[in-house]
Amino acid sequence: MALVRWEPMRELSTLQSEMNRLFSGFFDEQGQGNGSRRWAPAIDVFEREDAIVLKADLPGLDEDDVRIEVNDNVLAIAGERRSEAQEEKSGYYRVERSYGAFARSIVLPEGVDPEKIEADFDRGVLEVTVPKPEQRQPRRISIGNRTIEGTPTERDEKSSDS
Repeated sequence: MALVRWEPMRELSTLQSEMNRLFSGFFDEQGQGNGSRRWAPAIDVFEREDAIVLKADLPGLDEDDVRIEVNDNVLAIAGERRSEAQEEKSGYYRVERSYGAFARSIVLPEGVDPEKIEADFDRGVLEVTVPKPEQRQPRRISIGNRTIEGTPTERDEKSSDS
């Protein structure tokens, strides 16, 4: 008989993994007895000089399976990946890929023009380009013969220096 060193942390980690697996399947709304798992596509969001770009991996979907909406500065992407026929062999089958409806939302910066947002779908990758809003420029306000320039913070600093 071989001696094996007991490592309680490894045992706790294994127990935690098994409990997570058990409860994630139990409370999954879409996993009601049919063995399916909840699915959410992987999304990357990054910033370019002129735009914010969102890329989503949507394998097996067509353009018609995806909806993109903008409402109150929130960009929402939703769709559904439908299950393919399952092949049964010798009384068992295995399904590892997840199917079902998904929805992802991203808050956009203030001032984004929804009319300028563009989307492209190529080989299962959705790319949404959101042009950055234009930066507000300080404006000049004339009072009598004086002209006040700059932002209020700059003006306050200049007056405190005098």
